[in-house]
Amino acid sequence: MIGEVYAHLEKIRDFFYGLAEVRDRLRESGVTWPKPLPEAEVGTVRVKIGLPAMLRRGVIMDVTSVEQAQIAEEAGAVGVMVLDKLPYDVRKAGGVARMADVKVIEEVMSHITIPVSAKVRIGHYYEAVILQEIGVDLIDESEVLTPVDEQHHINKWAFAVPFVNGCRELCEALRRISEGASMIRSKGEAGTGNVSEAVKHFKALYGAIEELSAALRTGDEERIRDYARRCQAPIELAALTARLGRLPVVTFAAGGIATPADAALMMWLGADGIFVGSGIFKSQDPRERAEAIVLAAAYWDDPEKVVEAQRMVSEKSAMMGIDVKTLKPEELLQTRGV
Repeated sequence: MIGEVYAHLEKIRDFFYGLAEVRDRLRESGVTWPKPLPEAEVGTVRVKIGLPAMLRRGVIMDVTSVEQAQIAEEAGAVGVMVLDKLPYDVRKAGGVARMADVKVIEEVMSHITIPVSAKVRIGHYYEAVILQEIGVDLIDESEVLTPVDEQHHINKWAFAVPFVNGCRELCEALRRISEGASMIRSKGEAGTGNVSEAVKHFKALYGAIEELSAALRTGDEERIRDYARRCQAPIELAALTARLGRLPVVTFAAGGIATPADAALMMWLGADGIFVGSGIFKSQDPRERAEAIVLAAAYWDDPEKVVEAQRMVSEKSAMMGIDVKTLKPEELLQTRGV
């Protein structure tokens, strides 16, 4: 059933690509439209939430070059995230981690057809302005980069482009959504190849949501108001989350995902999709691993498909992981920007 749905969506995609090609050929031949077409609506809440919603059951991959971006696209990724260094290398390099080079981002955008995202430092308004100006599809205000503001995040309502933010629990997610985030991801512990922290964050997130939903079912609205006040988040947002039984925006898993089984596990825990950072391009089999993780995320509820995906890779080729317990408190990325 799922395969039939994806096949249908691919036919729709090919149809619209075909229309776009016909339009371009007509323009090149000098044909003009009878009247100007209306401009696409951008920047509204519906549009900003709509793009991430279309990425559900997909995988967004961290890349640092055109070659890596092309591998991601060929593997079936729904998008790429352009960085200067992969999270694993950010840890090793130390110093200050900043936004990727604009030339690299633009080069990636010109060579692939899937959505291109890029990271900005927490609180760095002008890195976000630059990314919006060059036309990226999604901005990640990320704890992987070195924050410029320890107290405040970017006011994402001021931008037309959608933003994604990380969280470790529900309060943090509600604050980021109230600031205008169109998408939420678990923080996990990026660059470790250890999915344990992402699991912890998803369980904390959905455990708190279930408690709010239970309060709503029993008519305990005061409990929801108290929770919203503790979180410093709008009461209406907390109540909406309780009513939906999930966050009102698309919620991806990120942080330490390195195998198809990791991806399937996070989808089983309630993720709408997957971000993969170092797990692919710090492995010895990036092409096969990219394809396998895409397959496992799309068919996480079909064990036979997940087994097939897991057969495509070998543990001997996986990235060398880092035990989170060995990291010092100052080495943790997840604690940035709470």
